[in-house]
Amino acid sequence: MSQENTENMENETMQNENVSENQEVTNSELTAEEQLQEDLAKEKDKFLRLFAEFENYKKRTSKERVELFKTAGQEVLQAMLPVMDDFDRAMAQISKSEDEALVKGVELIHEKLKSTLISKGLEEVEIKSGDDFNADFAEAITQIPAGDDMKGKIVDVVEKGYKLGDKIIRFPKVVIGA
Repeated sequence: MSQENTENMENETMQNENVSENQEVTNSELTAEEQLQEDLAKEKDKFLRLFAEFENYKKRTSKERVELFKTAGQEVLQAMLPVMDDFDRAMAQISKSEDEALVKGVELIHEKLKSTLISKGLEEVEIKSGDDFNADFAEAITQIPAGDDMKGKIVDVVEKGYKLGDKIIRFPKVVIGA
């Protein structure tokens, strides 16, 4: 019987080896299939990330293009601001003149210049004496002693400020009370 047991054990070992080989073959097939699925998942992830990156690029460039069109004439408008300031000062002096035709003619030219600049998107920064000073919207050029009621407030606007769209292209220059 011992010979029979030995043969049975050998048969069982051989059967176990055959089963192991069959399992290895199916495992290698499954791992190949799993490998392909993993590769597919990686490629899908790469594709989605690349697609999202491209969408972000398109949004960013279109936003930059819109911003560029909004401020395309900024340099020209900034160059015109000193001319506008000079014109405002000239208007103050000419309005004192007794020649009505001269005053009327210069006023028409002044209004035409202002309306042209406004049509290009230029706006005056609204700030006046008595307002609280805010460094985000005005530039303080000096402080003068003032009463307690004017402390930290704008005493005088020395130079007007302008903005183009939402962007301030020249801050108003003001004198504040100390």
